[in-house]
Amino acid sequence: MACARHILGREPENLAVMAVDKAEDPDQKLLYAQNLVAQLDQGDGVVVLTDMYGGTPANIASRLITPGRVEAVAGVSLPMLVRVLCYSSQPLEIVVSKAITGGLEGVLYIIPWDGNASS
Repeated sequence: MACARHILGREPENLAVMAVDKAEDPDQKLLYAQNLVAQLDQGDGVVVLTDMYGGTPANIASRLITPGRVEAVAGVSLPMLVRVLCYSSQPLEIVVSKAITGGLEGVLYIIPWDGNASS
C-alpha cells in the first residue's frame, strides 16, 4: 500500500489490507475479510487481490466471491494494484480486467542498459 501511495501521489481510496499469518484461524480471518468487504462496498462491488493462488489468503478470497459483486484475482503485483486503484471508479468487470492486464503487462524482460542516454 505504501508503494501504491508513493506512485499515485495520494492516499488510495477504498483500499484495505489484510495480512494472514499461518498461525491464525482461517475461519476467523474469513469473518474479518467479510467485514472488510462490507465496509469497502459502496454499491459497485469489490475486487479482492491476493498473493499466490492456492495459499490461505487466496482460499479465503475464494470464499468471499459473489459473482458480479465480489470478485477475486490472485498473483497480486504492484502494476496490478496500481491499475486497480487507477480504474476503481469503473464497473467491476473492467476493474478485474485491468487487474489481470496490469499483472500480465507488468512482467517484462529488462534489456541491459548500454550507457547511451538516447536509447
